[in-house]
Amino acid sequence: MSPQMRMITRASRLLSGVAARSEAFVIIVDPLKRFGAARTMASKVLNVDNLNPNVLKLEYAVRGPLVIRAAEIEKELQKGAQKPFKKVIWANIGDAQAMGQKPITFIRQVLACVSHPELIEKSDYPEDVKHRAQEILNGMGGKSCGAYTQSHGIELIRRRVAEYIERRDGHKANWQDIVLSGGASNAIKNVLQLFCKDVDGKPSGVMIPIPQYPLYSASLAEYGLQQCGYYLNEETNWGLDISELERSRDEYMKNVAVRAIVIINPGNPTGQVLTRENIESIIKFAHKHKLFIFADEVYQDNVYAEGSKFFSFKKVLTEMGAPYNTEVELASFMTVSKGYMGECGLRGGWMELVNMDPVVQANLYKAISAMLCPTTLGQTAVDCVARPPQPGEPSYELFIKEKTGVLDSLNKRAKMIADTFNNMEGFSCNTVQGAMYAFPQFQLPARAIEAAKAAGQAPDVYYVFKLLEETGICVVPGSGFGQRPGTYHFRTTILPQPALLQEMLDIFQNFHKKFTAEYSQGEKLSL
Repeated sequence: MSPQMRMITRASRLLSGVAARSEAFVIIVDPLKRFGAARTMASKVLNVDNLNPNVLKLEYAVRGPLVIRAAEIEKELQKGAQKPFKKVIWANIGDAQAMGQKPITFIRQVLACVSHPELIEKSDYPEDVKHRAQEILNGMGGKSCGAYTQSHGIELIRRRVAEYIERRDGHKANWQDIVLSGGASNAIKNVLQLFCKDVDGKPSGVMIPIPQYPLYSASLAEYGLQQCGYYLNEETNWGLDISELERSRDEYMKNVAVRAIVIINPGNPTGQVLTRENIESIIKFAHKHKLFIFADEVYQDNVYAEGSKFFSFKKVLTEMGAPYNTEVELASFMTVSKGYMGECGLRGGWMELVNMDPVVQANLYKAISAMLCPTTLGQTAVDCVARPPQPGEPSYELFIKEKTGVLDSLNKRAKMIADTFNNMEGFSCNTVQGAMYAFPQFQLPARAIEAAKAAGQAPDVYYVFKLLEETGICVVPGSGFGQRPGTYHFRTTILPQPALLQEMLDIFQNFHKKFTAEYSQGEKLSL
C-alpha cells in the first residue's frame, strides 16, 4: 500500500471513530486535498475525475479536520500521552446524551417493550407503558419492529403527531400531511430535492441564514442548488431584518431563481427565538416573492430566556388569515433528537406540509416511498413525544419531573455560558434565548491574525485549533457556519453537564488570557 493510501485509510479509521461525536453530514474529508494523494485511480470506473461534481463541492464546506484532530488527541491520551489536560471536552455537537444527559424513562421503557414484546407480559413497567407499546406494535407488520412500516410512517403515529400540533397551535392539522422521517434532516433533504430544476434559464436557489446550520449548505451543494445567504443581525440578538432579506434576494435574483427560504427557530448556531411579529413579517415577505418556507423548528421545546416564546410558523400563518393561510407554502420540521429528549441516535422526526400543490405532494410521497420507511424505533420515540404521559397515568409524574429537570438545567447552563463569555475581555455573547448553542464573537490581536495567515488558516480556525491543542476543548469555528467578514466567532454547545461546563469555562478563560498575552504585542484589530 502506498504512503498516500495508508494516510487515506488512517483518515477513514479516524472518521469511523468520531462518527458518534459528529453531526453526520459534516465529517467529510477530501483525501486528495488533505493528504496530498496523487490521482492514481484513473483506471477505476468511478474516479475523482468523473465523480459527481456536487459531491466534491460539498466537501469544501465542512469542518472535519478539527474534529478529526480531537479524536486523534483522545486516542493519544488513552495511550498515555502527556498533555496539559486529561480529557477532550466535546463542546462541538448537539448530542445531549453523548454529553451525559439521561434518557427519559417513559421513552426508553416503551422502546424496550416494542423491541422485546415479552416485556409487555413479564416486566413490572407501568401499565401505560405496556399499553402504548402494544398500540404501536399493532400498527407494525407482524406486530414486530423488525418489519417495514408504511413509507410515510405508521398511521397511528402520524395521527398522534397531528394531535400534538393541534394542541400546540390550537388549530386543525391533517394527519395525511404529516410524514415521519429519519430525523428532521432526512425530511429537509427530501423537500430540498424538489427544487432541483432550473427556472427561466437560472439555477434554483434557497435563502439560508448566515450563520447557518451546515446541513443546508452541504445539502444545497449536494443537489446543485444555489446557496443564497442572508445575514442575521448580531446587534439585535441575531434578529432577522426584512430589509436584509430584500437585499439578499435582490442580489441573488440577478443570476439565480430564488424559490425558497429557510428559517431556523429557535436558532442554530445563534440561539435566538423569533418574535411573533418577526414571523409575520417573514411570512409576508415569502408571500410577496412567492417563496416556499422551510421552518426548521427542531428546538421548539428549548426556550429559556424570560420574555421569549416559541410560535410555530404554522400557527402564525393560520392566524394571519387570507391570503397567507391559503397561498403560502410551508414545510415545518421536528425531531426527537433535541428538546428534552436528546434521542439523536434513534433518528426519529417528522414534517408537516401546508398548502403544497397536491400533485407535488403526491410526487414527494412517491420519492419517499423509494426509501422504504423510517426506523421503527425512531417512529416509536416520535409517538412518545407526540403523545406523552397524561395527568393521572402511571408514568406522568416521573415524566414531568425528568422533562422539567432537563429543561431547567439547560436554562441555567444557557445563562452560565453567556455570562462567562460576556465577562471575558474581547468577547461578546448574545443571550441564549433557546436551542442548545452559544455563538460568541471575540476579538483577536493583530499578531494572532498574522500567525493564522502564515499558517494558512482563517483566524477563528487558528484560535480554536490552539484551544484544542492546549486545553482539549473542541468547539467549532464560526467560519464553519458563516459570519460577517471581519468578525470571528465559534459555536459551543451548552450541553456539558453543569460541573463539566463550569470546568470547561474556567479552562477557557485561562486559555484566552494566555493566548491574548502571547499575541498582544501590537495593536488589536477592531471588529
